[in-house]
Amino acid sequence: MNSLSPNARKLIALGAINAFLAVALGAFGAHGLQELLTPKALQTWHTGVDYHGFHALGLILIGLLSTAIPTAIKAGWWLLGGTLLFSGSLYLLALSDIKMVGIITPIGGICFLIGWLLLAQQALHATSDNASSDNHPEETLEN
Repeated sequence: MNSLSPNARKLIALGAINAFLAVALGAFGAHGLQELLTPKALQTWHTGVDYHGFHALGLILIGLLSTAIPTAIKAGWWLLGGTLLFSGSLYLLALSDIKMVGIITPIGGICFLIGWLLLAQQALHATSDNASSDNHPEETLEN
């Protein structure tokens, strides 16, 4: 069994911490902010929580996949940046109603998109580079 690299372990740990935070922030929104925020602000908060949790799982997945696709680690860093910018800006927007914070949100979304596309590209690249006739006899070319 392949051991995890230090970066893979960091991504898995950061994913777990972010999953914890997403659950805690979701509960805080549902129970602590219900009476304090407008319905629109509460919906903004919950959108941040949804993307936070989803991408926390993505970090864990990428950490685990990195044993087979070491270059996938790059995608994980993009997802982490996206989480900070996208979800973080939505949390701040919901709490402060400072509209200018909304400018940051799409930048986080772009980070998410880059991360997922990088993962797809790295997975396809790793598959074609690492394919061997022993593991993929259907891909063997006869001369």
